Amino acid sequence: MPSYAASEELAGVATALGVEGSEVIETPGEEEASEAPAPPAINGQSTNNAQIETTPTPLKDDEIRTRIKGIFSEIEGLQAVTVKVSQGVATLSGEAPNEKKAQQAINLTNRLTDVVTVDDQIERTLDVQDNVSTVYQGLKTQGRNLLKAIPLLLVGIVIFGIVAWFGSWLSNRKQMWQRLTPNPFVAELLAQTVKVIFIIFGLILALSLIGAETVLGTLLGGAGVIGIAVGFAVKDTIENYIASLMLSIRQPFRARDQVDINGQEGIVVRLTSRATILMTLDGNQLRIPNAEVFKGTILNYTKNPERRFTFELGVDANDDPLAAIKVGLDAIYTLDFVLDKPRSIAIITNVGDSNIILEFQVWVDQSETDFYKARSIAIRETKHALENEGFSLPEPIYRLRFNDKVEKALEFGQVLSEQEAPQSTDMSITPTTPESTKDVKLDDVNNDDEDKKRAKARAKYILQGRNADEVLDARPDDKLMEKVEQEIAENSDETDLLNNNSPQE
Repeated sequence: MPSYAASEELAGVATALGVEGSEVIETPGEEEASEAPAPPAINGQSTNNAQIETTPTPLKDDEIRTRIKGIFSEIEGLQAVTVKVSQGVATLSGEAPNEKKAQQAINLTNRLTDVVTVDDQIERTLDVQDNVSTVYQGLKTQGRNLLKAIPLLLVGIVIFGIVAWFGSWLSNRKQMWQRLTPNPFVAELLAQTVKVIFIIFGLILALSLIGAETVLGTLLGGAGVIGIAVGFAVKDTIENYIASLMLSIRQPFRARDQVDINGQEGIVVRLTSRATILMTLDGNQLRIPNAEVFKGTILNYTKNPERRFTFELGVDANDDPLAAIKVGLDAIYTLDFVLDKPRSIAIITNVGDSNIILEFQVWVDQSETDFYKARSIAIRETKHALENEGFSLPEPIYRLRFNDKVEKALEFGQVLSEQEAPQSTDMSITPTTPESTKDVKLDDVNNDDEDKKRAKARAKYILQGRNADEVLDARPDDKLMEKVEQEIAENSDETDLLNNNSPQE
């Protein structure tokens, strides 16, 4: 009877047996049938899905058993497997060194035509000697193949080295990348990206040459999983890197700018890929992570050189505040560092019990003037001008009122007894008002004027001494800027991302 069973095409098993292509194992005398895939093994059994003959013969069972025994005799580890065939059902028993060999026997048996099903009764011995010898033979074979492939491996390594070297050489052409983009950070990023692309391209060429393209797929798959895990671990670092990229593109400040970043004030030295470096007004180096700079509030004092400072002075409540404002502004405009435009002004902010508070608002060019020195000098000159014109800058005054016994005792210098000592209700303290100062004696005022004159004479004498001009000099401190220039000129391994040619936001 002709057989309508189909043979299975299994590349993996054929490779293990040394069979070329899709060679089909057949019993002698069988005609070649159409190919059909073999079903998987279920519960230790393997079933052939070919058509089953209606009338089996013992002769055909013997042919199947003989064919299988012949195949097993040629394969290492399957010689101890016994075969019984009845009604097309092949029963495999005996011993196999491990599960891999047992599955190999089942798959080979199932590939034969006229095999209805396979009954797996093979015992896995897991014998040390058999398994070790099999592994040893496999390693020995791989070693021989590796020795044969050494010349090809050397050629692959040379190709990879040439491609990687060219990519590195191309990425080091900094002038070329800077011409492509004026931003130094973006130029460096492009250069590094090109370098990585060439390295990957060289690796693909080398693996393709030795026929190991699947290794690259495995490596890339593993690298993707590892990349996700590392991404979560270094989230802050990645955030800082992206912030550096955005800052280099936006350029919110330049080198030598005086800025305030989240309450940290200083002069900008450089912007690196990790941090913004400032020189504080105390002369210390300050590094702020770029992620904090990008999300923080940036106050740039240098962006607009015109800057305003304010200060308050109080005049007596009896004085005319507008006249005091005119005297103060006249004194302020005599200072060289005060700008005419915008004009300086003064306003009345508060009227107290004994004085009127005036607020002076003065503009200076901070690129040529030290802001804090200018404010200090302006306060001094305004105060002196008001005093010279007869305006007093009163302090809070309190009047003490005693009962008659205490006043008489104080008048005659007597000591009161405990019974006559003033109680809390005998004395009161009240702030003075313009009406309450009518009984102030002229001698007291003259004494205050004499004290002020002596204080002014003392100040005039001191300011005529050596180095007095430095106290009245409102120019910026050259020492601090020299230190900043030294820091900027200092060689650093980190690329400065600030570029005057890049547009600012």
